[in-house]
Amino acid sequence: MYDVVARKVGEYRGSAGPYAMLRPIGGGREWQADPEKVRPATRDERITAGVRAVNERASAAYELMRPPAPVPSCAECDELAVSRAAARERFDWSAETDANVLLRRHQADLHPLRENPVPPLT
Repeated sequence: MYDVVARKVGEYRGSAGPYAMLRPIGGGREWQADPEKVRPATRDERITAGVRAVNERASAAYELMRPPAPVPSCAECDELAVSRAAARERFDWSAETDANVLLRRHQADLHPLRENPVPPLT
């Protein structure tokens, strides 16, 4: 279905009160649409939405393949990056992967807002 207001294609999931519930092609968070402003998607709209979903999945997979960068001024990030570099020099791919996993976990726990930092309240 094509939501004229949101200008995007979604899979019809049912209704909730007066709204049609749509979900992005390939998965994601549902949204409410006015049933009178939803129409069947054209072939081209469906293809475009499908290609976009595949590209988003591929982009997410590529992001996981890239090694995480250490956060500046973080001793634990630096230590894990040094450990990763040492493993790489020894051609120990398992230890390099372990260091990447530990660095990602550390960053998720202690640096969750690194991508979109929020300035401190003053």
